[in-house]
Amino acid sequence: MRLSARQRLERFLDREGRAELASELEPIDLLHFKDLKRYKERLTLTQKSTGEKDALVVMRGRIMGLPVIVCAFEFSFMAGSMGSVVGARFVRAVEAAIEDNCGLVCFSACGGARMQESLMALMQMAKTSAALNQLSMAKLPYISVLTDQTFGGVSASLAMLGDINIGEPKARIGFAGRRVIEQTVREILPEGFQQSEFLLEHGALDMIVDRREMRKRIGGLLAKMTNTTLSTNE
Repeated sequence: MRLSARQRLERFLDREGRAELASELEPIDLLHFKDLKRYKERLTLTQKSTGEKDALVVMRGRIMGLPVIVCAFEFSFMAGSMGSVVGARFVRAVEAAIEDNCGLVCFSACGGARMQESLMALMQMAKTSAALNQLSMAKLPYISVLTDQTFGGVSASLAMLGDINIGEPKARIGFAGRRVIEQTVREILPEGFQQSEFLLEHGALDMIVDRREMRKRIGGLLAKMTNTTLSTNE
């Protein structure tokens, strides 16, 4: 079962002290893009159906007492596609982590870069990667959680750049889809080659964690990586 961005944040963060970041940022149709519908119309319809302004939600909070910045993709918002606002919100999350001297956690669920924003969407791959380099220079941890499904520009940038990359069980993770790859390389690919278990076996993931254990496991990892102590109230 796929969780919404806010359901993930609700399960993951301590109840007290939550604050949403960069919620004022909204997408605009700079290219006046139109396919079967105008991009502006798609945005309006999707915002109404999801209750979100764009596909990434960022919150400042605590996990088991530790300060943390957490991002979560909303897949139901245009397949969680990464456009300029998603990139800007992620960069703001990195900046907040540096300001607060704390770790960053991101739950990815994405179909790729948002085609309606063309090169401005693709640019977010470099923008988010550069921001994560600043986090690394500040010696702060970044834990990336890849959920079902994570593909395209997000998997090729911010989702695979964690100090620790975690997959959910049986999550589909890759860049292009199976059929596209098979048609390109003209080979039949192994069964399950884009599932988290296959990626763990071949070194692309560090671990697989059930979502019921995610909060406790990531809390423990952040405590070790920041040399701090978890709350004993859990």
